[in-house]
Amino acid sequence: MEELKYLIGISLIDGVGHIRAKKLIAYLGSAEAVFKEKKENLLKIPNIGKKTISNINTNEILKKAEEEINFINKYNIKAFSYLNENYPKRLKECADSPIILFSKGNVNFNEKKIISIVGTRKITSEGKKNCERLIKELKLRNHNVIIVSGLAYGVDICAHKMALQNSFLNIAVLAHGLDHIYPRKHRDIAKEIAKNGALVTEFSSNAKIIGASFVNRNRIIAGLSDATIIVESAEKGGSLFTAEFANNYNREVFAFPGRVNDKYSVGCNRLIKRTKSHLLESVKDIEYILRWEKDKDVKKQLSLNFYLDLKKEEKIIVEILKEKNSSLEEIAFKSKIKDKKLYTLLLELEFKDIIKNIPGNIYQLLL
Repeated sequence: MEELKYLIGISLIDGVGHIRAKKLIAYLGSAEAVFKEKKENLLKIPNIGKKTISNINTNEILKKAEEEINFINKYNIKAFSYLNENYPKRLKECADSPIILFSKGNVNFNEKKIISIVGTRKITSEGKKNCERLIKELKLRNHNVIIVSGLAYGVDICAHKMALQNSFLNIAVLAHGLDHIYPRKHRDIAKEIAKNGALVTEFSSNAKIIGASFVNRNRIIAGLSDATIIVESAEKGGSLFTAEFANNYNREVFAFPGRVNDKYSVGCNRLIKRTKSHLLESVKDIEYILRWEKDKDVKKQLSLNFYLDLKKEEKIIVEILKEKNSSLEEIAFKSKIKDKKLYTLLLELEFKDIIKNIPGNIYQLLL
């Protein structure tokens, strides 16, 4: 607990970022030494100037660190140090990872499959549809995946809600301490996430929220994940920072393409155009790039999920499309279903996100 006090203390020193904090600890051998070493010796460390050293007010900072320890003990919050084995291994690979990560909940940060899903706060109906379909596909294709996002309005909260609905573990990365939830409207969802995953932050309680807090939050979202998925983004937006961090960390980035005149597709289209992300159409793209091996029972599970819910005539259409993509005329010929009824059935299957009408009036099985 003493080590934790000094680690938290370092994170509270003005002008000492995470990279500089790690350098101080590496030079001096421990977090405690940062507070106990003579100032003249601290000045010998490269890139540690007088201004930084003057901010090391030992008594005041360590008092705040002790208060933070009391807070995390009271509310059953875990604190992960970058020096410990239980620190998220993906995040540890990032040079600017936080020296302390606070977590409320219970999740294995080192699970095999972790992806982040982010995007605009002003999600469109198309963006919502893509986000929901993606998570449904992950479930139907039997992927045991943890979904990470930032609890913000729009794409983030859509991803969190769909993850909960489909029984996926959630990680919500916050831009503030665990003493409150922002935005307040998402407090109930945050409680559910804490029961089915974790709320995570690098910020101590009572930390002020500033613009940079959200950018810092975004680097953790990217750092915790194997891949970052951008659902929608305008020309500028926080999710583009997340994509940039992911690229810098040598992680994969995926983006849903959109029409050229759609405001909230500009960011995604630009990422794809500049080869800073993979074009994303379905979970199959993620499987291919990340080399996810399908579970042996996926096909069996898919068939079971299909046939539990489908009507007899819907099953006939699915069987036809399993063979190959087909036109309306081909489906009508093979199924012997009358045109008017067939059109209704095809619409219903589209609404269920089981099939898709692609250019040329061709129908494609999505899963």
